[in-house]
Amino acid sequence: MTMGPRLTAQTVAVVRALLTEPTRARWGRDIAAETGLKSGSLHPILARLEQAGWVESYWEDPVEHEDAGRPRRRYYRFTPDGAVTARLALADASRSAARAPALNRLRPQPGCQ
Repeated sequence: MTMGPRLTAQTVAVVRALLTEPTRARWGRDIAAETGLKSGSLHPILARLEQAGWVESYWEDPVEHEDAGRPRRRYYRFTPDGAVTARLALADASRSAARAPALNRLRPQPGCQ
């Protein structure tokens, strides 16, 4: 597995949405509805998660969407190790964020002497 993606607030939202049911495949619009992200933000995040090896994707069977009279869906879910890696990364990011305010108090602020 490659190095994990940068955990921006939007990436964290996508990861948390997928972690609600890590083995269930979810399609883009479903994830977008849960996170409030638009397609132009969501799909690059999903691509980075897939490139990092956290998430895998696949296209639904063409018969399913033809029978439903809608465009074909691409589904995303965690890889076998991806959910574990994502949980560890979120925990690490939370610990880092909790330490950040304390570290900022130790640094002189601009304009302060």
